[in-house]
Amino acid sequence: MQEERKAALPWLALAALGVVFGDIGTSPLYTLSACLSALSIPPTPAHLLAILSLILWTLILVVAVKYAWFVMRADEHGEGGIMVVTALASRTAPEDSRRRWALLALGLLGASLFYGDGAVTPAISVLSALQGMEVASSRLTPFVVPLSVAIIVGLFWIQRRGTGAISRLFGPAMLAWFLILFLSGAVWVAQDPAVIRALDPWLGIHMLIAHRAGGLTILGAVVLAVTGAEALYADMGHFGARPIRLAWYFVVLPALAFNYLGQGALLILHPAAAQNPFFEMFPGWATIPMVLVAGIATVIASQSIITGAYSATRQASMLGYLPRMTIRHTSPSEPGQIYLPGLNWTLMIAVVLITVAFRSSNALSFAYGTAVTGTMLFTTILVFFVARYIWHWPLWKAGLFSGFFMLLDGLFFVANLLKFVEGGWVPVAIGLSVFTLMSTWRRGRKLLIQALSPEALAIPDFLGMLATSPIHRVPGTAVFLTVRVGGIPHTLLHNLKHNKVLHDRVVILTIQFESTPRIPAHERTAISDYGYGLYGLTARYGFMEHPDIPGLLAAANLPFAWNPADTTYFISRQHILPKAGGSLALWRQRLFAAMMKMSATAIDFFHLPANQVMELGDIVELPHGARGSAPHP
Repeated sequence: MQEERKAALPWLALAALGVVFGDIGTSPLYTLSACLSALSIPPTPAHLLAILSLILWTLILVVAVKYAWFVMRADEHGEGGIMVVTALASRTAPEDSRRRWALLALGLLGASLFYGDGAVTPAISVLSALQGMEVASSRLTPFVVPLSVAIIVGLFWIQRRGTGAISRLFGPAMLAWFLILFLSGAVWVAQDPAVIRALDPWLGIHMLIAHRAGGLTILGAVVLAVTGAEALYADMGHFGARPIRLAWYFVVLPALAFNYLGQGALLILHPAAAQNPFFEMFPGWATIPMVLVAGIATVIASQSIITGAYSATRQASMLGYLPRMTIRHTSPSEPGQIYLPGLNWTLMIAVVLITVAFRSSNALSFAYGTAVTGTMLFTTILVFFVARYIWHWPLWKAGLFSGFFMLLDGLFFVANLLKFVEGGWVPVAIGLSVFTLMSTWRRGRKLLIQALSPEALAIPDFLGMLATSPIHRVPGTAVFLTVRVGGIPHTLLHNLKHNKVLHDRVVILTIQFESTPRIPAHERTAISDYGYGLYGLTARYGFMEHPDIPGLLAAANLPFAWNPADTTYFISRQHILPKAGGSLALWRQRLFAAMMKMSATAIDFFHLPANQVMELGDIVELPHGARGSAPHP
């Protein structure tokens, strides 16, 4: 087994190049020019070496040390990402404590900011690639934005067909891209080897000190070099930590470092190339081919962000922070390849609007970074609690590592807040909107469950009623979905009230989503036989899994012979009646009610056969308060 893993390691590392490193791999297209325009400073050798020093050491400290070595240790069964570290950190605090609430809120805000990043990344990536046409000829400038919009629309359009077949080419394509980055940079470094002096960290530090407040503005552009670093952690579950580290240390980091140094050498020798140093590195005949190659690389980078948004949304839905969504599996063999129609078109509209509004990668650089650095900072804070209370690091060790990176991330975050008016507000606004949706849904669900709980009847009381007042039984199996364990769901009581019958076999099914990626098969179900043909079935799922109720019943060791064709599924759909004076503001009640209406039906979400489902509706007023937490149905 160990030999097989070693043999597969290079192939996993190649695959990781196409999924994990697309975003950070396309950052050389715009980072250095954005740094030069941040303070409108001339590209003198001293300025260039200082900026390159900041870029290189940011790559080393943030990616190579913080994420690849420190943060990626915080995994849950091999899975990573902001939702995973939030779940881990929240377990270090008591259930109803303020610290737990703060950690959950921090993680939720970090996850929300990811969507701001997801809306800006395709726009800046595609624009930066197509702006290479301007280097070939200024007459092509009017076509940059329309072509960018066309590529973006096409990219989102093909999502519904799945990307399984084409994604196999992503790894080799990105390997070719990184080889181009490395070789093009090495050619120019060979012409001016003195540029390697940029590896001296003091050059960058001296520039920050010399420019004082302006140094923060420079940092706001320098952080563009590490956009996409969060993907190392978020995509860890797809490939494993070792392949991602292997790809980073031996392919990505050398390619990025040499390309940035090469751009610096180019500008030292030819300062007039400062407008677009990446494409100026190539001879004139190669400009248009490089635009095509860069376009492919940016499409791959954008695809990774879109796929990540799908996964993050599914995770948030399973954990109870977003309503159920229509999820379509685009591959019969890869369960992770999914398509969310509603999210896809919403994200496409946002990306197109951002592209048309900003029109250039330099203008978009002001909008880029705020969401990224916010997520990076929140991740570091959460990992501190994991290191201190789960890894059991001594306080000085956890504080030393986390404190250093909190300071670094904090500087980048503040630097990007300085760009708030120029465009930094865009990803923040998107993130805060998503945070409002998530927190409203979470709070509304808890209040809704509280409102429905008094209607539930205890199982012993119901069994006593069956013993004293026999109810007419009909053939078949009835499955009632509920969020409570140990009570009779109100859908069963409503069915009794209106239809006056009870099936011979009644299964009360509770689906629980845990704050862990996956649940082992032997821990999936727990079955209780209450007598009188009444059974309780509790099924646990991780937030990376998707429930299939007919499949669950077929695999469960039920104490009776289950016939799928003779089964009726009873589900409920609540309609919220907003009312002033509740513990949830009226506008949030209305928002929650709208989210309930847009929620995917249980038929689609749980893969229920539509012709065997009975849906019962309720009109509910949310109560004035709620304590504790409740699982998401």
